[in-house]
Amino acid sequence: MDAARKLAERESGKQPFLGVTKSARGFEWRERLGGHGRAIASAISQRHALPELLGRVLAGRNVGIDNVEVFLEPSLKALMPDPSELRDTDRAAARLADAIGSGEKVAVFGDYDVDGACSSALMARFLQHHGLQPHVYIPDRLFEGYGPNAKAIEQLIKDGASLIVTVDCGTTSYEPLAHAKRLGAEVIVIDHHQADEILPDVHSVINPNRQDDVSGQGHLCAAGVVFLTLVAVARELRRRGHYVDGHTEHSLMGDLDLVALATVCDVVPLEGLNRAYVTKGLQVMRQRHNIGLRALFDAAGLDQAPSPYHLGFILGPRINAGGRIGDSGLGARLLSQANPLEAQKIAETLDRLNRERKAIETETLEQAMAEAALRVDAEPDLPIIVLGAEDWHKGIVGLVASRLTDRFQRPSCVLSLTKDGATGAVSGTGSLRSVAGVDIGGAVRAAVAQGLLVKGGGHAMAAGLTVEQEKLEDLKAFLAAELSVSTRDARAAAALEVDGALTPSAANQELITLLDRAGPYGQGNPQPQFVFPAHRVRFAKVVGDAHIRATIEASDGSRVDAIAFRAAGQPLGDLLLEANGGMPLHICGTLRRDTWGGRNRIELTIQDAADPRKQS
Repeated sequence: MDAARKLAERESGKQPFLGVTKSARGFEWRERLGGHGRAIASAISQRHALPELLGRVLAGRNVGIDNVEVFLEPSLKALMPDPSELRDTDRAAARLADAIGSGEKVAVFGDYDVDGACSSALMARFLQHHGLQPHVYIPDRLFEGYGPNAKAIEQLIKDGASLIVTVDCGTTSYEPLAHAKRLGAEVIVIDHHQADEILPDVHSVINPNRQDDVSGQGHLCAAGVVFLTLVAVARELRRRGHYVDGHTEHSLMGDLDLVALATVCDVVPLEGLNRAYVTKGLQVMRQRHNIGLRALFDAAGLDQAPSPYHLGFILGPRINAGGRIGDSGLGARLLSQANPLEAQKIAETLDRLNRERKAIETETLEQAMAEAALRVDAEPDLPIIVLGAEDWHKGIVGLVASRLTDRFQRPSCVLSLTKDGATGAVSGTGSLRSVAGVDIGGAVRAAVAQGLLVKGGGHAMAAGLTVEQEKLEDLKAFLAAELSVSTRDARAAAALEVDGALTPSAANQELITLLDRAGPYGQGNPQPQFVFPAHRVRFAKVVGDAHIRATIEASDGSRVDAIAFRAAGQPLGDLLLEANGGMPLHICGTLRRDTWGGRNRIELTIQDAADPRKQS
């Protein structure tokens, strides 16, 4: 650690927590609040009559003293903007209202991930309520790839669609959407991906991340943008008197469960409107009105009130499984399903596909981890890991990239290489994942501009691309140069931030209830992390898919059950197993209430650990 960094830490009051400068995962641990933050926490607690710990949690997430009430009670009334603030929304709303009024044939073109499935289902449910029968089209991940393609667009138009609505895609689909225009169809794009200055030549593009949009809603996922669009459509229909003659309004509030699911699974920041979406959406989801979601709950064995954890780790992977290794349209069909028997059938299929996906992922991940470790050992400052193989399944490369990024704390790109049977040319379809502070989406768009990619796009934290094999080495060099500074700075600043220290006796139901007040937690609103100092590890063993389950014990004999997900074979898992039987470790993790199978207990999810003997 250099002198400047030490000076900055002293000035901020963020010294290494418990002296941990290098944990099992290679992190320095730091207290989340410095001196100024502790003062803000105290002021929050005093002004709003809140417990001190809750004040610390709020201050640690940059909640201002005057914003505490809205943060603790996020509401659509307080946080939802006028949809007209988004560019093209009124224009699109009028066009969709025209389609509803005339009974026009509409097609919905979505993406194959959770956000795309939820966005497609939102639009389909709204149009169906208003008497239309939209054709929902989800491209095949393996054979068509992401976004609109000319062949699919042409078929939708041949089937009668005169209006095509793309959701969670379309912002950079210039030629396929130009083809739609040439064939006489109009297109509305509803998206949230990063946009270039030039937009597709279509009827309207609603995207808070287009460069001329000043709405400030760029943190929304696609489903969040679709919801705002539909609010505008309903308003336009009311203005036209559509609901006067026996027509009823669609309950958009009843579809907030889909918006919440997409918001959590697309890992967008849980700030502003997104907090209201998830908070209110979870309340709707607990009523189990959506037939498809109810069937998925049952197929997954989910017998408790859903939380963001269940959305991200139980429901989301199952919906994604269709696009990864099965039928890409299964998720959207499930979420818009009105037939309980059909919903049950789809949900059971997705549950089976998810199990198959896990097996494929495990095999690929083992190969990728070994190869990545060799590359990082040879080049410790490697800005980005780029790996690929012909036998790697296209549907799981994004999951593998996520695991590599988490393990090696730098951006990763994982490619599935495919040989064209007719020409013999090899190309790679890949997914990229990044770390905070490194804009991988911008780098991919720059590579497209340089002519290195067939296509590519995405967000700061996640992106996708297609590259010809002869340009792969040039792409690696370009990405390394483009990301070298930001990756270096991000790795230097990387730390595991700690909200405080606990003992098992303090990890009780009352504490979880208190912490829940500052939820929902996720990207941008991290779940509080606590350290259990010098606690002993008991009964550690490998369970399930490479997880480590253990009991954490304090010197007074109090205990808490714990699990470290996907830690087996990793430095964290090795340390836990080595300490099994009594060696004290500093254990850092997050707490959650576990009522699975009728049990009611607190469980610690271990995020990291450190040997007290090896710290400075």
